[in-house]
Amino acid sequence: MKIKPGDIVLGSFVILAIIIMILPLPTLLIDILITLNLSISLIILFNALFAREALEMSSFPTILLFTTVFRLSLNVTSTRSILTTGSAGNVVETFGTFVGGDSIVVGIVMFIILIIINFMVITKGSERVAEVSARFTLDAMPGKQMAIDADLNSGLIDEKDARSRRQKIQDEASFYGSMDGASKFVKGDAIAGLIITFINVVGGLTIGVIVNGDPIQEALSNYTIQTIGDGLVSQIPALLIALATGILVTKVTKDADVSDILVSQLFAVPKVLYLTGAVLILLGVVTPLNPFIVSGAGILAIIAASVIDKTLQVQAVAEEISTEDVAAEETRKPENVVSLLQVDPIELEFGYGIIPLADVSQGGDLLDRVVMIRRQIALELGTIVPIIRLRDNIQLNPNQYIIKIKGTKVSDGEILFDHYMAMNPGYVEEEIDGIDTIEPAFKLPALWISEAQRERAETLGYTVVDPPSIIATHLTEVIKMNLGELLTRQNVQTLINSVKENNQTLVEELVPKQLNVGEIQKILMNLLNESISIRDLVTIFETIADHASTSRDPDILTEYVRQTLKRAISAKYFENEEANQVITLDPAIEQAIMEAVKHTEQGTYLALKPEMTQQILSATKQEIMKLTSIGRMPIILTSPIVRVYYKRLTQEEFEDLVVLSFNELDSNVELQSVGMVSVS
Repeated sequence: MKIKPGDIVLGSFVILAIIIMILPLPTLLIDILITLNLSISLIILFNALFAREALEMSSFPTILLFTTVFRLSLNVTSTRSILTTGSAGNVVETFGTFVGGDSIVVGIVMFIILIIINFMVITKGSERVAEVSARFTLDAMPGKQMAIDADLNSGLIDEKDARSRRQKIQDEASFYGSMDGASKFVKGDAIAGLIITFINVVGGLTIGVIVNGDPIQEALSNYTIQTIGDGLVSQIPALLIALATGILVTKVTKDADVSDILVSQLFAVPKVLYLTGAVLILLGVVTPLNPFIVSGAGILAIIAASVIDKTLQVQAVAEEISTEDVAAEETRKPENVVSLLQVDPIELEFGYGIIPLADVSQGGDLLDRVVMIRRQIALELGTIVPIIRLRDNIQLNPNQYIIKIKGTKVSDGEILFDHYMAMNPGYVEEEIDGIDTIEPAFKLPALWISEAQRERAETLGYTVVDPPSIIATHLTEVIKMNLGELLTRQNVQTLINSVKENNQTLVEELVPKQLNVGEIQKILMNLLNESISIRDLVTIFETIADHASTSRDPDILTEYVRQTLKRAISAKYFENEEANQVITLDPAIEQAIMEAVKHTEQGTYLALKPEMTQQILSATKQEIMKLTSIGRMPIILTSPIVRVYYKRLTQEEFEDLVVLSFNELDSNVELQSVGMVSVS
């Protein structure tokens, strides 16, 4: 792996901190390192001050650890220099004499005050804020995740935005958790500085008086000044870092810089400054305070309030004019027309009476049900369901809803809010009073009943469902019926990429050497159009790769795939009972169909005579009624070569008809033929 210059600098910085602790350094180098430490602290402080959000300095906990170690190593080497030579360089001595002046007592007091400010106020406050922020950030994670899922399924954001938001939530949790621990470094650094200073004073006096034989006054003056200077050059950068920590963990917005926020929030209301000015003038006149200073400050506050008031009035007029200009300009932009051309794959529109079902604040759970629909279909049929957009439509009846596929209405329904739909499964003996209706998904007769009737209806054997379940079931069935149409090339490419992660050889052999994405899309659409799951994509791709060398016809390859998936198909339609009742197709009809198949460069099509087509459809209808009359699913068995053409022939007339070939049946399935489609 290539080593970057930044890696070398970072490694050198860490090693330098260790070396400083071990080796004695000349005072000139100590001065340079102390200045470097102060510079780094200022850089960190200003970065924290002007960062728009805390995550812009996500590496701050690591920075805090490195700077703390570096500062402590400087403490160690400066202490060694003070105790051995009586001096730690120009910077340390200057800080000691400048802050304390000619008085050692003043220097000690100033140093203690600085320690108290750093430790008791800034460090302790930052630690508490970091702790609370970490706890609340972790507690808020589930709610934020649910909000992202709701926005995703309502179409307000796409998958990319959802992933970005989820990642940001995880980053925030990691950052505030790390800051909670890293703030302990700041606290420990402040305590260490106080202890080191005390040790320096005691050690310096001991060495000066006992070892060097200096007078107590001289030793106290020399070593105390050096110690105070050493403590100051350590504690001032520590104070800056602690302040940066406090600024970072207390950031609550990313809309503007800190300076902009403070100015806008402190001086945005002129009447606040008017009141402040009046109070200051009153204090200057009534109290013994210096009237020129206090009342003068009040007059300045009133003048500032007047200026801000006029500025706000001008801004209000300018914003109003600007808003009108922007609105007019937006209307003229061609991009607005282009945005209107976009068509949502799936839309659920509803009248205002159904809004409470989709409004989370009113207890509605329709958004959660939409999330479950996408997951349920993905598990059941193995495909990607596009974003389902929910919107209210005041043009609809209050209790009406419509389902659109690619902008076109495909189904609709009506519900009664605060009512339940009761359906007779066929064995209910005692009927219940209600409003007659039709269940929208399966077109079954049903009744609308009230909440008071619900328990009795369930006791009698009725199947009782609430309005959100009715809409969700209807939406699920409509999506399943149109899954083939909703499968785009981009969706197929996503599926191919997911297979490629663990089956790279298979995908590289198949795409694009044998088939392109569009041809694979047609095969998967054929399967989904007949409700065959494509979840086992590895098996599907293996089968396509095996036969693509002999035929690129999507219809023929689809039949090969269906035969490979015979175990799954048999499990879907047959329950391994002794009497799985089916209908067969007359060999004469099969022969007529095969003779009518025409082959072209674009594919194959069926060219049956209209009268023959009508006879086959009539015969099929008669046989289907035999099974539907006894509550059985109509299933017709054909030979493999005929299946696809017979399905095409009948799919417009009989949408729910299942057409299987003999090669799609598992060996352990037992069947009973109850009829044959034939024409005389």
